[in-house]
Amino acid sequence: MFGIKELKANIEVTETTVECPVKGCSEKVERQEKFFKREERFKCPKHNIYISPSTFEYQSELDNLLWKDEADLDLFERIKKVKRESRIARDNSEDAVTWNVFRFLERNNLVESTLSSIIGTTLRSSEVIYWSYSQQEDSSWSELNKAREEFGEEIKRSSEPDVIIKTDSTLFFIEAKLTAGNEKTPGNINDSKKYKTGGNDWFSKVFKSDFEKVAIVQKKYELLRFWLLGTWIAKQEGLNFYLVNLVLFEREKDIEEIFKRHLYETPSSKFIRITWEDICQQILNSGFTGTDKDTMIKYFENKTIGYDWNRKLQRAFSIP
Repeated sequence: MFGIKELKANIEVTETTVECPVKGCSEKVERQEKFFKREERFKCPKHNIYISPSTFEYQSELDNLLWKDEADLDLFERIKKVKRESRIARDNSEDAVTWNVFRFLERNNLVESTLSSIIGTTLRSSEVIYWSYSQQEDSSWSELNKAREEFGEEIKRSSEPDVIIKTDSTLFFIEAKLTAGNEKTPGNINDSKKYKTGGNDWFSKVFKSDFEKVAIVQKKYELLRFWLLGTWIAKQEGLNFYLVNLVLFEREKDIEEIFKRHLYETPSSKFIRITWEDICQQILNSGFTGTDKDTMIKYFENKTIGYDWNRKLQRAFSIP
């Protein structure tokens, strides 16, 4: 896996070529335009990465994953049966970061303590559901599917939180962001499915603003769906609910102020912004020791998210 220590601080990009970003490599490939393509003409023959002016992609998804024990890979393959889209091989993939961080927490029994520290409440007995895949059910989580149907979604084209964590008392929907932002609008602005009417008019119970204002004017369609479905599931299950927007420290700093003004929050249903750096700090403070922790902290320190318009390498996390 390549990061700050292995990659050039700047790369040369011409109208027709891009140089390999790995330090010490003099290879140049044809410049990609518009959409990223995995083609031989864009691949460095020495390092087996597909290159564009802004990022690169590994030959294999596994090259971008930290945890590759038999149990990890078995779970990863089962997740892929329900996960709709995957760019995990891409250097700036938020899915890869999500897997690397949350799988670390899960395999080292740090999920409950990490979330407990963040929200200030003791949590127990967590199940981690990656991209709607329930490990207990070995399929797409049934409670999420019920909510999808209740609000008029097709299962194959439906809301898919990056991570769902269900504990003894609280349900978390975690929407993870890396380079992308929270702005999103419906593909068809005239199709609100059953978001406004499903669940016995559940929308009016959890939103102050109307659907059009939140989803179209404010462009918070994705967060809207997660808040709507998540609060409804939590109500059915008798659980507290947190919608967590997990972002980089330097990004989306006003998202709580922007989104909360449209919500009916209660002591049992809340929207919060936390950062990847917050989680890193929780890991550092956990008292947990071992090679997994060392690997995880080095990942946070070394992770990159591609090259900017000035062809300068961007560090992913604001880690001292």
